Amino acid sequence: MNITRIETFRSPEHANLLWVRLHTDDGLVGLGETFYIPSAVEGVIHDFAAPLLLGQSAFDRERHWQALFSYANFFGHAGAEMRAISALDIALWDLLGQYTGLPVLKLLGGQTRDRIRIYNTCINTPLYADTTGFVEKPGELAQSLLEQGITAMKVWPWDRFAPQLQVASITGPAGWSAVGPVGHDLLPEQLARGLWTVQEIRRAVGDRVQIAIEGHSRWDLNCALRIARALEPYDVLWMEDFLQPDSAPDLARLARESRVPQAVSERLFTRHAFRRILDADAAHIVMPDLVWTGGLSEGLKIAALADTHHLAIAPHDCVGPVNLFASLHLCAAVPNAMIMETVRGFCAGYYREVVTPDVPLERGYARLDQFGPGLGVRLRDEFLARTDLLRRTSSVAVANARSQP
Repeated sequence: MNITRIETFRSPEHANLLWVRLHTDDGLVGLGETFYIPSAVEGVIHDFAAPLLLGQSAFDRERHWQALFSYANFFGHAGAEMRAISALDIALWDLLGQYTGLPVLKLLGGQTRDRIRIYNTCINTPLYADTTGFVEKPGELAQSLLEQGITAMKVWPWDRFAPQLQVASITGPAGWSAVGPVGHDLLPEQLARGLWTVQEIRRAVGDRVQIAIEGHSRWDLNCALRIARALEPYDVLWMEDFLQPDSAPDLARLARESRVPQAVSERLFTRHAFRRILDADAAHIVMPDLVWTGGLSEGLKIAALADTHHLAIAPHDCVGPVNLFASLHLCAAVPNAMIMETVRGFCAGYYREVVTPDVPLERGYARLDQFGPGLGVRLRDEFLARTDLLRRTSSVAVANARSQP
């Protein structure tokens, strides 16, 4: 099962997503995905990774991961390089599952559970205005989720008070965004206004819906501690990424000096970054994103590392459908998976236009016992047939030509 061709796809309306397909000489096609600055990742895949992968056995997944990582680490691995490695690794797992006729979860260690609870990340989509909901009518939003069987939700009620980038394409019509500089001054009325979202959810549904609080790394330590101490009476599920996750000692202070569990962090690349956090006792919930941190290979190691610290993982997915399928396979296989992130407007919306089958959701849970061979997901034929897709291909013939003088 040698790799003969690597394809990448981008679409105009999904400006941050990149899909990759690995073709083999026996006709199998493995699917991977990543998110953010896809044109840069596309270049890494074709210019950096393709010469190392084309013509090689698709079975040698760990050898390929180490070769790509060691090469990238020579000049700094994080960023587009790790996103490329992540997408390729997921595609290699998909190939192995298809070759053996088994779901990837069986290859990761086998079934530890048949379903996992999901939570809804409350972003605006064409189907659900969930960000507007938690800002304006959080109680109604929580009630609508509960009616669908969803018992946990993630909101970010303090982002709007952090410093904003003055770029319309980022801030959007509301004038504020999750992306932006760190805030060092949170006024009492702003603290209270953010807390109102949590209070209204509790008034509407009590403790029937758990509340996770996203911080998007928008605050310094003092502001994060003020928010954490204000949240303590409300028994929130976790606070997530209130600090930039590059300082384990500062994250450890936040974990130590408040009673709110801290989730860290989809922004960390590879098990080495998570090791620093865990060794510093700086996290209560471990949140890897498989399409950034190194794929399923690295996700499996991060889950094992978290388990040695008696901690659970809660994989991140606010990106794309292939990442969600890959994360569900990981959740099925590892014993310490806690809960899985979803966006209801994505699962019921554009995911269905891009991939098949639908995400196996059922009244607040994801089913983990219905996957076909490999990841059990593929790009739709109608999607691949579109003429506006930006495509790039590398093949064995091209790779050989590059190696010649």
